[in-house]
Amino acid sequence: MSRTALVTGASSGIGAEYARQLSSRGAEVVLVGRDADALRALVDEIAAAGGRAELLVADLLDPAERRRVEERAAGVDVLVNCAGYGLRRAFEESDIDEEARHLELHAEVTMRLTRAALPAMLERGSGRILNVASVAGLVPRGTYGAAKAWVVSFSRWANAVYAPRGVTVTAVCPGFVHTNFHERLGLPPGQEGVPGWMWLEAAQVVRTTLRDAARGRAVSIPSFRYKALVAVSQLLPDRVVVPAASRGR
Repeated sequence: MSRTALVTGASSGIGAEYARQLSSRGAEVVLVGRDADALRALVDEIAAAGGRAELLVADLLDPAERRRVEERAAGVDVLVNCAGYGLRRAFEESDIDEEARHLELHAEVTMRLTRAALPAMLERGSGRILNVASVAGLVPRGTYGAAKAWVVSFSRWANAVYAPRGVTVTAVCPGFVHTNFHERLGLPPGQEGVPGWMWLEAAQVVRTTLRDAARGRAVSIPSFRYKALVAVSQLLPDRVVVPAASRGR
């Protein structure tokens, strides 16, 4: 395992699980997020398991705070861009400034941190970048899916260009995962409108996608059921796919 891994969105959910598993594989992890208390608890958890973790509290939508993260990313061996959130309102009802911030976090911040980490990785001839997108980025699914589609396309391009130089870039595309993502949207467990068979566990998502990244894959869909759903959706017209993909929050 590489020496240092920086994980954004490490306060909870998939980001926290990446930090745990990367630490268990021998990496010193840099935890980036806004929730200082949650990050400190994860630092203590990792230390209790014999690992080492560094705390970096930052709001990635604040330019000054983001620059601190960019500076730290310049020296890491693994970068996991996992920070993100969803929007509850339909596009025609949403606040356009919030939509712009949402797009900035998923697309621009991912681009900036990738750019910050890339030069040193290329100089060493090794590095891994995992950009957490979503299966929503592979089907038409609102502005969240559109933002994640940017992440997928960017990662596919970057992997083709930089993998021959030793730096792999992988778009992580899970489906619905048991985390606090939906609670942050104000949806209590059981009220997301998602059938039980569609849920994934964060630990399995992270294990599978770290393995795919190690194999140099540009896109990782960590579930056969979602691979099948994506494959079928590509054969159907948008008028069929869009209503089906819009089910659940």
